[in-house]
Amino acid sequence: MIKLARIDAGVSQKQLGQACGISQSAISRMENQRVATYDMTHLARAATYLRIPPRLVGLADHTAVQAAQDGTDVQRRNFLAVAGAVAATPALTTLTTTPATAADNGQAETLRLATSAFRRMDGSTPSRHLAEPVLAHLRLTQTLSREAEHEGQRTRLAAVGSEAASLAGWLSWDMGDYGSARTWYGTAIKAAQRSCDRLLTAYQLGSLAQLEAHADNPAQGLSLVRSARNQLGQEPPAIAEAWLSTIEALGHASAGDQQSADQSLTHAARASRKITTEQPPPWPWVFAFSENKVAAARLTCGARLGLPRWVAEAHDAAGAVLTSGHEKQRALLTLDIAFGHLAAGRLDGAFALATRAVETGLRYRSGRIVERARTLRRAYTSPTPAKIVRDFDERLHGVYL
Repeated sequence: MIKLARIDAGVSQKQLGQACGISQSAISRMENQRVATYDMTHLARAATYLRIPPRLVGLADHTAVQAAQDGTDVQRRNFLAVAGAVAATPALTTLTTTPATAADNGQAETLRLATSAFRRMDGSTPSRHLAEPVLAHLRLTQTLSREAEHEGQRTRLAAVGSEAASLAGWLSWDMGDYGSARTWYGTAIKAAQRSCDRLLTAYQLGSLAQLEAHADNPAQGLSLVRSARNQLGQEPPAIAEAWLSTIEALGHASAGDQQSADQSLTHAARASRKITTEQPPPWPWVFAFSENKVAAARLTCGARLGLPRWVAEAHDAAGAVLTSGHEKQRALLTLDIAFGHLAAGRLDGAFALATRAVETGLRYRSGRIVERARTLRRAYTSPTPAKIVRDFDERLHGVYL
């Protein structure tokens, strides 16, 4: 939890150690050791600096206050000075939009941290393993929201429930269950509307639009993008505009409209250059958005449109996404590159890449990856397929996720 919060805050181990009056190696041990034998004072100082509720790291609420009072005068002044700076620019901007109150005792912020942790685990964990814990987390959030005594508390918990439902939708999509994915995204949109957070509502509408665009329902996807933009007003955050424009481009690509897709991608690139990279992305975005992701979107659109030139030109610029820690996303982009090779007539390259992506899909039991691989196979028709294609067919034969 300390590590997740530190990374979200954009703080190095050395900076956290200096703020807490302890060494960088102590922070490293705290984050990485397998046996939970921590110095409680060090743990409390780190939690307080990163604005993590003490109970979330196993401490009583009074421990963090005591931690600020312990240590030398120099350590105390250093800690309080940096903590004051963090209070002015919240460390967990990506995770919290409203302060905790005595009424909710920090419930919303604690639940939001858990959702963020689940979302980060998605890149290296089969969705089937995450689905039940996420649904249990969603049910807990919905129960607390229903039982909340104060309107402000209900509003905050509705926002957290919206994000948890959106994650449930994403996991269902990855498992190939489009019906459940649409249901959960619909739940996320309704909860976002109850939270009165227009940015969150736009985010959830955009998430459903992304699903529909990938599912070859371009008209529905583009309609949802327009609805999302209506939520944002005249001056939307740059990250929202860039992200929605890439989804709009995918919708146009699914409809076979190359010109409109290119215009949307160009607009997304312009908007992405306005994103302030020094600051963490605004909630509900958990991950940063950059020109690399716009390039990845162009690559995907090129695969949909059968334009190997787009795929080739975007390949290098999308390198950061292709080497990210999210293996399932890498596999999907690899399949898009395979589509580009197939459109250019490079059969061996296409199916070699597709085979590698399928291995990832099978390892994580991702229905979305496997079905995309099957779509690639259907795009190639020959009465006498080459050996690499026959090997690919044999690998996919009998796969039921």
